[in-house]
Amino acid sequence: MANATTASPAMMADPASERIAPKRLFAFIIMVFGMFMSILDIQIVSASLSEIQAGLSASSSEVSWVQTAYLIAEVIAIPLSGFLSRAFGTRLLFAISAAGFTASSLLCGFATTIEEMILWRALQGFLGAGMIPTVFASAYTVFPRTKFHIVGPIIGLVATLAPTIGPTVGGYITDLMSWNWLFFINIVPGIGITIGVLALVDFDEPHFELLDRFDWWGLLFMAGFLGTLEYVLEEGPQYEWMQDPSVAICAWICGISAIAFFWRVFTAAEPIVNLRTFSNRNFAIGCVLQFCIGIGLYGLTYIYPRYLAEVRGYSALMIGETMFVSGITMFLIAPVVGRLMAKYDMRYMIAFGLVVFALGSYQMTWITRDYDFYELLIPQILRGIGMMFAMVPTNNIALGTLAPDRVKNASGLFNLMRNLGGAVGLAVINTVLNDRTDLHITRLQERVTWGNATATETLTMFMQKFQGLGDSTLMAMKQLSQLVHRQAVVMGFGDAFFILTLFYLGLTLLVTLLKRPASPFGASGDAH
Repeated sequence: MANATTASPAMMADPASERIAPKRLFAFIIMVFGMFMSILDIQIVSASLSEIQAGLSASSSEVSWVQTAYLIAEVIAIPLSGFLSRAFGTRLLFAISAAGFTASSLLCGFATTIEEMILWRALQGFLGAGMIPTVFASAYTVFPRTKFHIVGPIIGLVATLAPTIGPTVGGYITDLMSWNWLFFINIVPGIGITIGVLALVDFDEPHFELLDRFDWWGLLFMAGFLGTLEYVLEEGPQYEWMQDPSVAICAWICGISAIAFFWRVFTAAEPIVNLRTFSNRNFAIGCVLQFCIGIGLYGLTYIYPRYLAEVRGYSALMIGETMFVSGITMFLIAPVVGRLMAKYDMRYMIAFGLVVFALGSYQMTWITRDYDFYELLIPQILRGIGMMFAMVPTNNIALGTLAPDRVKNASGLFNLMRNLGGAVGLAVINTVLNDRTDLHITRLQERVTWGNATATETLTMFMQKFQGLGDSTLMAMKQLSQLVHRQAVVMGFGDAFFILTLFYLGLTLLVTLLKRPASPFGASGDAH
């Protein structure tokens, strides 16, 4: 009874009102599939960029824009979804997003030049992005709080599982058919999701009058700020950051646009994004945690395949099969996390998840060039467990305790933080890998001299191997150089994992700043 005053009228009603109507649950599941499709599309394409490059006769710098264009458009659209969801309503906004994403997928599949592909990918990212925060917002406004331990793990699982199994799905599709089917595979589900949402979703009403007060200047400043920020983070590591003119120019545009954006948000009558939601402590800290979880989620989805491709020489399909372990782990652990959330303090669960994630990373600090499926098995299982324990309770604490009228706007900001965390994580990991690899190459070359018995023996062995095939000395030196470089790369991966370990152990301290929700799951939470 102590928490009765904090319960909403819906929560204080009879138990029948706490039941989830089958129609609403089915509508929500359809929306979850749409969100899954949108998030999955990033990773299945990234696994097959080389095939797209060959198919469109593009250069390596051009084909990277297939991903960059999608990510820039998505990061602009996600925070915008809060305003659009209130204006159009959940039903109409989600249907437009799903239909636009489906049409853009069709155009991407039929693209014949790299310019066409980049244009349609940007449109696909912008239109599809609205599905992601809309699902989060619906989960925490449509269902009673006593059911959050059911819907929370569903969206948490999709948000983590889709990026994790992306390389697997992309590898299979490209191997069995062609890169075009990476996009064509969205068509039938996309049409079904659009029709299903239009027919079943009735969560709220649109308020078209809000469109009369749409802040176009706010949109312009936000696009300039987030779009150029994403570009700088994507392109900076490979072009030595500010030494590249395009990165430097975008960094300046980002800084100026950021100042203009924050000024506009706090002065406009109807801001395009309401940053005052950050005054809620749990939401603000939850966003920081979400940002940091995004670093691990997207960072490790990048670093494992890169190691397997560069060091082990795996194909996209083999990488996907190796990475699938984390996906299976997440799928199996999601219902367990849901049940535990109804019984235990979610702050302890987040801390446990971060520690387990750090432990998985720590095991990878001893990585060698011989690490294969079985050596990666336990670290990937720990990664899957840690990610689910950290993300799902964070979602609930950040969004599940807000007033319903603030959730739509907050959901856009919350999902933006995960994507920005991923972008920052990839930039930092790339920089660490490049810098530490260069450092290890220099140190190893200093040790690989004629005075080093092991180096001399190895060189002699290579010379004997290449005897009679040409200049055996030159070929042996080249082979030894490649051996040194590969070892330096592996040591760089170990350093990156060690940094992630320290980062996630330190992040557990942030959990202490969270306030325990008064009644996370309504009256049922009081029993515990």
